[in-house]
Amino acid sequence: MSSEWTKLAGKKQLRVAGLMSGTSADGVDVAIVDIAGRKVDVVAFGMVPYPAELREAVFRLFRPETGRVDDVCHMNFVLGEVFARGLIEVARRHRVSLKSIDLIGSHGQTIYHMPQGRKFGPGRTRRRVRSTLQIAEPSVIAELTGITTVADFRPRDIAAGGEGAPLVPYTDWLLFGDRKRTRAIQNIGGIANVTYLPAGGGAEDVLAFDTGPGNMIIDRVVFLATKGKATYDAGGQFAAAGQVNDRMLSELMRHKYLRRRPPKTTGREEFGVPFTDAFYAWALKRKVAPIDVLATVTAFTALTIMEAYRKFLPRPVDEAILCGGGAWNETLLWMLRAGLYPTKVGVMDEYGISVDAKEAVSFALLAYETIHGRCNNVPSATGARRPVVLGKIVPG
Repeated sequence: MSSEWTKLAGKKQLRVAGLMSGTSADGVDVAIVDIAGRKVDVVAFGMVPYPAELREAVFRLFRPETGRVDDVCHMNFVLGEVFARGLIEVARRHRVSLKSIDLIGSHGQTIYHMPQGRKFGPGRTRRRVRSTLQIAEPSVIAELTGITTVADFRPRDIAAGGEGAPLVPYTDWLLFGDRKRTRAIQNIGGIANVTYLPAGGGAEDVLAFDTGPGNMIIDRVVFLATKGKATYDAGGQFAAAGQVNDRMLSELMRHKYLRRRPPKTTGREEFGVPFTDAFYAWALKRKVAPIDVLATVTAFTALTIMEAYRKFLPRPVDEAILCGGGAWNETLLWMLRAGLYPTKVGVMDEYGISVDAKEAVSFALLAYETIHGRCNNVPSATGARRPVVLGKIVPG
């Protein structure tokens, strides 16, 4: 460990920037937080959107048919610059000195995630190898900001036999574990994932997994239905105007991922553009109005969350706390409140952390734990053989 890392590890209180871009690939979320043990104060938060041309280039990387190796190589360094300049921009907006930031935790941009693995090797030595790839080169981030950067969190968990996701259950436990109330922290980003926090439990008692699609299918249907004029259902207004088609909803609920038991993760590989485009075309052939398709896929996200709670959580929860962009979808929120009653369903802002900032805050916390040498995966969530320290450290 370098002397710089030793200094950081010796400090209980650090100012840490968390950087991430999720499966929706809208831009870089930046949270600047002061962390002292389990006490977290958000100093600043902002999102720096990807320009349209950059977002299109990122989306091409998601698909094996269009994700060329030279483009992956190039975009790794481009996004490193974008992430670094995103932090610089948000710090400037909020008048936070870059020199006051001790550490960066960057999730990067997930390009491909293969938790089920692919077979490799000859004959009897043939085995299934899991893999994952996040880009936004941390060496570029560290060089442009001058700040020590922790990044590439998923691979170590996979190396220890896990699925490399979900990563945030450890920070959910740090932030929201409660002695008396059993809670579910429900993130609804492109993919939806839940962290189950039993009352009075420790990190080893946490259960977490991806429940299924979050906004991913909804956003794509909006794009298709409006011919690109809109990219998401603001406030759930479009879905509220439609009618749920029960037959289509039943077809969607037959997806094999929904039957798998945790630990499990999913992504664009199962619920991305090919899946949604095929489903949308199937619905239109059956004369289902686009607005009703949108209402149905919104209900699909809500029902996958409800069914995941019913099938896979050890006991009903007292509170479900929503975060991620889906928390702003009033139609989705109404469906969840109706379907999960009498569980209290609230949004994370009510608990002191912004709905939008929560995942970026989580990566700041993960970096804080990494630099202090503490194991920060949750084997009960990822399936790893043992707790490990996540991430790679690049000196500033």
